[in-house]
Amino acid sequence: MSTTGASSPTTKISIVYYSGTGNVHTLALAAEEAAAKAGAEVRLRRVPEYVDVSLAPEFTEWTEAWRENAAAIAHVPAATVDDLAWADALLLGGPGRFGMIPAPLKHFIDLAWPLNARGGLAGKVMSSFTSTGAPHGGQEATILSLNTVFYHWGGIIVPPGVTDDIMKTPSNGNPYGVSSVSGRQAVPGRLAENVTDDNRAALAHQTRRMLDVADALRRGRTARAAAGR
Repeated sequence: MSTTGASSPTTKISIVYYSGTGNVHTLALAAEEAAAKAGAEVRLRRVPEYVDVSLAPEFTEWTEAWRENAAAIAHVPAATVDDLAWADALLLGGPGRFGMIPAPLKHFIDLAWPLNARGGLAGKVMSSFTSTGAPHGGQEATILSLNTVFYHWGGIIVPPGVTDDIMKTPSNGNPYGVSSVSGRQAVPGRLAENVTDDNRAALAHQTRRMLDVADALRRGRTARAAAGR
C-alpha cells in the first residue's frame, strides 16, 4: 500500500514475521497500520510453516490454536527474499523458542544468503520484535538473535529504547525490541488475547522510529548522489 503522511511515500518497509498462534501476527498488524499512517510503502509478509504437522500434536489446545491461526492469516502473502531487497527498512518478528529464532523464520533468513553476499542488505534500517509465553521466556535472547543476523547483513539497527513513555508501561519495557507475553497456553477461539493495547502502541512507536531513520538516510543518500559524491 502507499499513502501520504509525515514520512516520504517512497520510504519502503517490509514487515516480515512468523506467527504460531497469532500473537506475532497481531503485533505485525500494529506495525503495518503505523507505517501506513506515517506515509510509507508497506509490505506485510508472513513466513509460512515448512511442515504440515503441529510442532506439538500432544498439546491438543495449542495445536488447535495453531491451526486456527494458520487459517486466519492464510490471506497474508508469503514472504520472499525480494521483499528484503525491495525495502529501505526491515522489521522482522517471531516468537521466542528457547530464546532463539523459530525454525521457519530462521529458514527464511537462510534463503537471504545470496542477497547478502551481493551486498543487497547493507545499509538498510532493521529492527525486530517477539512474543514469548512468559516475561522471562527468552524475549531478549530472541531479539538479540535477530539483531545478530542484522549485524551480518550490515544493517543499521534501530531499537525502540526507552524513547517514549509507552515503553515504560507495565506490559512493555524491553528496549531491544517490542515484546509481548502471550501466556503459557494457547486457547482456541482466543488467539492473541494477551497482546495489550500498550504492546501495539509500543510497536507503532518502534515502527515510526525506524521510518524516521530510514527516511533521513534515504534523503541523505539522494542528496549525495545529486552532488556527485
